[in-house]
Amino acid sequence: MSALTQAQLAEKVGVNTSAVSLWENDINEPKASYVARLAIVFDVSSDYLLGIEDEAGSRIRP
Repeated sequence: MSALTQAQLAEKVGVNTSAVSLWENDINEPKASYVARLAIVFDVSSDYLLGIEDEAGSRIRP
């Protein structure tokens, strides 16, 4: 994944920087719509971001 600042990521996803900080610090989790946007930004699947599949697309949870 590419390195982005909180401000850059927030702009790409459509949230403020405090939301990104809360996600990074495990205080809050992004809504499903933001997970979808994050997947687009990082060119991965939503399932990968949620820990359901690995980078190759194989399921790691039943």
